[in-house]
Amino acid sequence: MNNNDLSRRDFLKLSGLGLTGLFIPPLNFQFDNPFVSQQGRVTTRMIWMYDRPSVHATPVKICYRDMLLNIENPAISDDVDAVNRLWYEVRTETNIEGYVHSGNIQPVKTILNNPKFVGIPITGLLTEVTVPYTDAYEAADKTSKVAYRMYYETTHWVKSIVTDSEEQIWYQVYDDKWDKYYYARGEHVRILTAEELAPISSEIPSKNKKIKIQLEDQYLIAYEYDHAVFTTPVSTGGIFLSGTYTTSKGSFVTYYKRPSRHMAAGDLAASGFDLPGVPWVQYLTESGVSLHGTFWHNDFGHPRSHGCINLPTSAAKWLYRWTSPQVSFNKELSIGGVGTDVEIVL
Repeated sequence: MNNNDLSRRDFLKLSGLGLTGLFIPPLNFQFDNPFVSQQGRVTTRMIWMYDRPSVHATPVKICYRDMLLNIENPAISDDVDAVNRLWYEVRTETNIEGYVHSGNIQPVKTILNNPKFVGIPITGLLTEVTVPYTDAYEAADKTSKVAYRMYYETTHWVKSIVTDSEEQIWYQVYDDKWDKYYYARGEHVRILTAEELAPISSEIPSKNKKIKIQLEDQYLIAYEYDHAVFTTPVSTGGIFLSGTYTTSKGSFVTYYKRPSRHMAAGDLAASGFDLPGVPWVQYLTESGVSLHGTFWHNDFGHPRSHGCINLPTSAAKWLYRWTSPQVSFNKELSIGGVGTDVEIVL
């Protein structure tokens, strides 16, 4: 298909292959193959796999929540009226199994860690899940009750390290919503370093940084001295059976930031949500509207939130490091001070 047939939204989606934001030169960007050892996790109750990238194609297979698929090359659908035309090719070892729409596929990898006993400060250590998902138990015991399922690239505060009867290392995870503790297997969780959380462009005064979010086109641009340095597709507030949650236009400031937050509200059967470990949260309003990473869908470029600005996780992390106020390493939050301006326009 000729690239001229692609809308700007399609281009942003394809540029990141549904995996990341797009850096604007002269920032350094490594064009490695993002599909090396790549899998896709089904994020919703069920989806269909088709024999070609189109909802009008022949269904091949039903895929259920948390099923892992070997995704390969991206494909642009012929459904020119679709808001999101990006699909993933699913392969077996020998051939193409079919195609799945990217909107409900979270790109994931399986990266096992070698956990060791380290000193845990009283504030805890920030960690990231490095496998498609791992279950957090109420005790450091695989036979105990599962408290929550923790998903790829979600972030969690670890308060201590323990071992079970088989010398398996477990991390004690703090749930900031319910003020409880759960236990996750150490090899599935990575402790983040101070270096990877260091501020980006900290030499640029906050007054010379700005974020612009365009609701109609569903994308975000970050500016330094009025020069675009970063852009990514987003998902803002949508309309659901339970009500209308459109994101308001206006001028805001990133006055309150935290690297992890358990977000929960409403009835799960009626568009409610219960999402532990939402990463890289930047609040814009006291009612809770925020910029944050997203692991429960991959449908960026289309309104799907309850008012927040959903971002690909890697894009959310970049913006979190780039904006003010800066959050000290291993600090759970920063509130007040000078924030970064955010303009939301139609």
